[in-house]
Amino acid sequence: MSINDLPVLSALRTKMQWHQERQRVLSENVSNSDTPNFRPRDLVEPKLDKTGAVTGSMGPLALARTSASHMTPTGAPSGFDQNRNAGFETRPAGNAVNLEEEMMKAASNQMDYAAATSLYSKSLHLLKTAIGKG
Repeated sequence: MSINDLPVLSALRTKMQWHQERQRVLSENVSNSDTPNFRPRDLVEPKLDKTGAVTGSMGPLALARTSASHMTPTGAPSGFDQNRNAGFETRPAGNAVNLEEEMMKAASNQMDYAAATSLYSKSLHLLKTAIGKG
């Protein structure tokens, strides 16, 4: 059994990859804060089973509905979640990005990523210690 096959490490790797992608999406929201008719997006957090694999139909190639004119797949959740509060603070140009909210999400995402990377590195250190190479 290789280290990559351990469920805990697999789950932590998936979580770190999700946080990296979410940070990219949140930064796009911030960079488009002045684009007319732009709606902020966010990622749906993956659900992991006991083995650390992604459950449900949200695998690595999940469908994303990027336009209102696209058809929604039946029974399959999208990888993106349109912000439900997007219409609350919509400006006259149609832009619904709330910079304060996006920056709070980005900071929270960064802290969660740091926690996951810390757990991952400590787990690797414990494994190295257990096999006598640490």
